[in-house]
Order: sequence, then C-alpha cells, then structure tokens
Amino acid sequence: MSEKIELASTVASADDDDLLQFLEDPHPEVSESGGQSAGKSWRVLIVDDDADVHKATELAMQGLLVEGLPLAFLHAESGVAARSILASESDLAVVLLDVVMESDDAGLQLIHHMRDVLGLQATRIVLRTGQPGYAPEIETVQAYDINDYKTKSELTRTRLYTVLTAAIRSYKQIRALESNRQGLELIVEGSAELSRLRGLHRFAEGVVTQLCALLGILPEGLICAQAGSDRPSGPPRIIAAAGQYSGMINAPLSSVQVPQVRKLLERCLTERKNIYEDATCLYFGLSNDRAIAALVDVGHALQDIDRQLLLAFCSNITVGFENVMLYTQLLDHAYNDQLLQLPNRTRFIELLEQNLKQPQGITLALVDLDDFAEINDAFGHQFGDQVLLSVVSRLSQHLGFNSSMARISGDTFGILGPEGLINATGIEALFADPFNVVGERLQISATTGLVRLTDSASVGSELLLDAQIALKRAKQQNRGSSQYFSSAMGQDARERFKLLKGLRAGFEERRLFVVYQPQIDLETGKVIAAEALLRWKTEEGKFVPPDQFIPLAEQSGLIINIGEFVLRTACYQVKQLRSLGHADFRMAVNISMAQFRHPNFMDVLNNALRDTGIEGHCLELEITESMAMEDIHMVQRVLSAIRGTGATVAIDDFGTGFSSLSQLRQLKVERLKIDRAFVQEAQNSNAGYTIAQMVINLGRGLGMRVIAEGIETDEQRQHLLSMGCHEGQGYLFARPMTAEDLVLWMDARR
Repeated sequence: MSEKIELASTVASADDDDLLQFLEDPHPEVSESGGQSAGKSWRVLIVDDDADVHKATELAMQGLLVEGLPLAFLHAESGVAARSILASESDLAVVLLDVVMESDDAGLQLIHHMRDVLGLQATRIVLRTGQPGYAPEIETVQAYDINDYKTKSELTRTRLYTVLTAAIRSYKQIRALESNRQGLELIVEGSAELSRLRGLHRFAEGVVTQLCALLGILPEGLICAQAGSDRPSGPPRIIAAAGQYSGMINAPLSSVQVPQVRKLLERCLTERKNIYEDATCLYFGLSNDRAIAALVDVGHALQDIDRQLLLAFCSNITVGFENVMLYTQLLDHAYNDQLLQLPNRTRFIELLEQNLKQPQGITLALVDLDDFAEINDAFGHQFGDQVLLSVVSRLSQHLGFNSSMARISGDTFGILGPEGLINATGIEALFADPFNVVGERLQISATTGLVRLTDSASVGSELLLDAQIALKRAKQQNRGSSQYFSSAMGQDARERFKLLKGLRAGFEERRLFVVYQPQIDLETGKVIAAEALLRWKTEEGKFVPPDQFIPLAEQSGLIINIGEFVLRTACYQVKQLRSLGHADFRMAVNISMAQFRHPNFMDVLNNALRDTGIEGHCLELEITESMAMEDIHMVQRVLSAIRGTGATVAIDDFGTGFSSLSQLRQLKVERLKIDRAFVQEAQNSNAGYTIAQMVINLGRGLGMRVIAEGIETDEQRQHLLSMGCHEGQGYLFARPMTAEDLVLWMDARR
C-alpha cells in the first residue's frame, strides 16, 4: 500500500476555502457560555495498514466541525485490531476503511462482521482503496451496506470533509430514527405494563419508572395529583415517588423541602403545560378539572426527539390515568357507602374474614334503627340522611379506632370490635340520649343482634347471617332490645332456609299438588262444595305439613306464584266436575294476604275464570279474619272487585281474631267458617260451645251461611246442626283426596 492520500498539497487551496464556505454549518456552534459543546464529538475509526494515512487524515480534518461538533479519531492498522476496537465502542459515527490490508478482502470481511455479527447498523462506512481492481466498485456498493467508495487519490481535504459530513448526517438521522423507534417501543411496552396496574398509587409509581426508562435515567422523581370537582377539594398530594423522594407518598405538595421541585410542580399544575428546565415536569389534564403533574430529574436539557416522545407518552398515559381513576372510583363505589363514607356490606364481609383468624374477644353487632322508614316518610329523605349521619357520628365517637363500622343496608349498621366495647349494654346506652339532627332533638332507638365470633362456626357472609338471625329474634321480643346469637337459634333458622330452598325446588319440579276436601250440607248430607288444599311431597317421598311450608311461602313471596297455581288448578277441577254432571258445585280456595294485597290479584282471578271457562259463582275465596280486619277500606275495595266476577267470599278461622260486629257488617261476606278448635271444644266445654254458638248466631243474624271445619264425629255434627250451623267438612265425611279420587267419590255418592 505505497500510495499515499494526497492531502498536504491541497490544504491551502482557494478552491477548498470556497467549497468550505459553501457547505452548511462549517463554523463551530457556540453554546450559551460562549464555547463549543463540551465533551461531545463525532467518533471516527480509521482502519488502514499505512500509518501515514492515519496521520494525514487526522491532520486534514483538524479544527473542522461537522454539525457543530468536532471529530475524534480512533486508529486500527488491521482488520483484527479494528474488531477489537469495535467490540468495545458502540457510538462510532463513521469508519474510514481500507479494503486491502492483511488480506485482499480484509476490509470487506470487517464490514460483514460489523453488520451481521455486531449489529452496528447505524455506523456509516466509507471504503478507501489504493487498488480499485481488488474490489470492483459497482459490485461492492450493491453487495455491502456502505456510505461511499473512494480511491485514496480522490480524497482531497475538501472531498474528505464532504464525504464525512454526508456520512455523519446520515448516521445522525439513522440514530434519530432508532431512538424514535426504541422510544415508541418503550411507550408501547410501558403502556402495556401499566395497563395491568389498577390502583392509582401503583399506576403512578409505574409511570415514574417507565418515564425514567424512556429517558434512559435511573428512577428519580415524583408525581402529585390535584383533586377536581367530583371530590372534596384539597391541596395537591404526592401519589407516587422514587429515589430521594420515596418517603413522601401521600404527603401534601407543600411538604416538599426542595423549593425548586415544589415550585416547578406548582407551576405545572397552574400553567397546565409541560415544563422543560433543570428538571422535566409533565402535565396530565384529566376530566372534572382533575390534574396530575409528574417531575423527573433528567439532569440535562432534552433534545427535540425526547420531547416528541414525551408528548406521545403523555397522550397515552393520560388515557391510562383516566382509566385508573375510573377504576378507583368504581372500586370506591363497590366497597364504600358514598353518603356515610363507611365500608359497605361487601367490604365488611372481608373485614369479618380477616378477624376470624383471631376471633378471641371479638364481637359482631348488627344495629338496626327502629321506625326509620317512618322518619323518612314524615320528614323526607334528606332529613333521614342527616339522621344517619348523626348516628354514625355518635357511634364513631364512642367506639373509636378499635372497632370497624359499616353500613350493611339502609338503616342497619355492622360493628366489629372488642367484646368490652361492643356489647348489648354499651350499644343500648349510646341510644339513650336524643340525637341533635339539623337543630331538632330526636329520640331514636335501635334493635341489635350480636354474635361473639367464638360462639359461631360460620364464616364471612354466614357470620353476618347469624347476626341477622339474632336481630330478628330481638325484634320479635321487643324493639330497642338486644339479642345474642346461639347455635340453637342458628340451627332453627338454617332448617327453615333449607325448607324454603326445598319448597322452591319442589314448586319448580311440580312436586306441589292440590287435594280436595268435600263440604257437606249438614241437614241433607248433600255434597255442595270442596276446599282446595295444597300438599307437598318431597323428592324422598315425605309429606311436609302445610303449617310448616305455607308460612315460609308467604314470608318469601313464593306464595304469589303458588297461589295462582292453586287457583287455576281448582278452577279446572270445577270445570271437569261440572262437565261430568255435578251441577251447582262450588270450589273454595284459600287466599293469602300477600295475594290479596298484590296489585295483579284481580287480573290473576279474571284470567283464571276466563281461561277455564267457568262462571264466577262456582268459586268461593277464603280469607282469614285477621286479613279481613287489617285494612278495612282496602279489603272492602278488593271484595267489591271479587263480587264483580260473581265469586263469593268466606272468612276462614272466624273466632280467632278480634273483629267487631260493625266491621263484619261492612264486609258483607257470604259465609263464616268456624275454626276447628272451637268444633273440638264445643261438646267438651262451655267455652267452646259458647264461641261456636256465638259465631253461628252472628252469621245467621247477618244473613250469612255458616260452615264448620274439623268435624270428626257424628255427635259433633249433631251438636252443630242443633245450634243452627249450615255446612261442615271434616274426616267424618271425607279426608282430602286427589282430583281422580274426588270424581270417583262423588260418582259413588250420586
């Protein structure tokens, strides 16, 4: 390689000076302090086996700047030496590479090593050769990723500077594109990572981490949030911090001891924009006037590419903050009562689970305000809300931080704490004095169910059910009282629940059916009617007594559907009997209070009559005496509608209630039914006889028919007949029977 690069003779040429004036930015950039950008340069590797080439190249470029920065040269005199340098250098802008060194293709092999092995795609390569024939120019340019291919004789000082300037500008653009791509990848990866963080604090901490990773710095910064119009106002607070600020989470912004940091965050929130100064402060504007500012210590001025990436990052993360805020709000609504700012039932069950790990000495209380619905009705719901707030204030003040309180339902509170604090006497004492509600003194009482956690084997929601069972027992005894839960109490309630669950399943699976007990004219012995009675046979083949499952059906509301089933079934049975020639046959059907009060009751009755095609006078509805006397005006209205269909009405179990003669006269029912208890006692005691006789006399005096149930002997029949009773039913005449048996029985008596 004897040929030298011809540079020295051209250093001072006028043509070169003119060309240098023409090139863009040939003069040094000046910083704010008046000097060149300190510590930065374009690193250029010269690979050539001729030492003079190294010296001449460095001398020719001495003092020249490219894109405002000087050139820094590294030297390798062989391909092997170059590989060693390349292994430790990652920021080489240009490699000036001789094609022929220790071998004819050493330079080309080095290109392959740089691109395919080391992955240096941004570094620009300028091939120089003194022997063009060893590497054809066109084929080399086509086959290798190089920036230029020159013979050494072509590279005068001006041309070398031009080649390096073009190569460095290309390198700068490629690095900018790489940085942009890597930054966007970080944003995408960071957003995906952050999307898995649900809590606001965790999300904000993740933003600090991802932000610092994007800028290539260690996690060092903090984020503060400013409340908006959808929550109580207050000073901005730190919601995430890293590095020297890590101990400031949840502290107000005013507590930040570094004035520059505090003022920068305050400016960011006030001016509502990003600030790029000593530290970088980013603004995230959210809905409802909420705002978040994030500060990171970058340590240097940001380049344009960094600012562009941060804008993309902020746009993406703002949506993330909105989602997290929404999730946090939903979480708050899911676990907290918004009016009283207390945990709700769901959260309270979690607290119960936690306390069950160490239940000794812990008591659960369920406190229900008495007659709270009446307070709402009398004074309005806003006043009722103030009542609840006053109760919570007093309970919180006396129970302190050693107990947990939650709103379980509208006017029911759950309290969990030490037995010495949560007990019947203590809670009753809290309601002894009147409450001050919006300037009004109001006396409020509360009924309480209590459970000592060690006295119950239940967990979570079942434990709350135990307290509910005790509360219900307390209400049955006396409002304003307290009742502790016992295992026997729980067993009874669970048996009832099990029975109700079985009743629902039995009804759905058609294991409930109707039987019929005939009603007889006592004087003639003629069959005039039958009473439809409900029966339940379990899957195991056992019969459940009606007095066990009917009250459960009424309490649960299941009686509405069951009652409609009985009514329709009875109407179809009447239709069948009349089609078989049993004219003037009447069917009696019991109606519960829940059915009677239901707004669709008359629709159900009319539909049953229409769908079966029977006339109303074929049907008699039985209501109890207590139902008839509960709300006389409502009862009269419904009875009038029933009579409009042609159906008659009987009062069942008459004599067990407290109806007055005037009320009974207002009802104008067609039939009174004597309770079986008085029938059994009529022949054995004067009291039984007196009550039965009184009912019969009352009915006859009001022009009603009187029917007695539970007649088991002919002696009872004779007694009732002698007293003037018209009709009867009981085992003396027939037991309740299925529809098929009823048809056979009546055919036999015909």
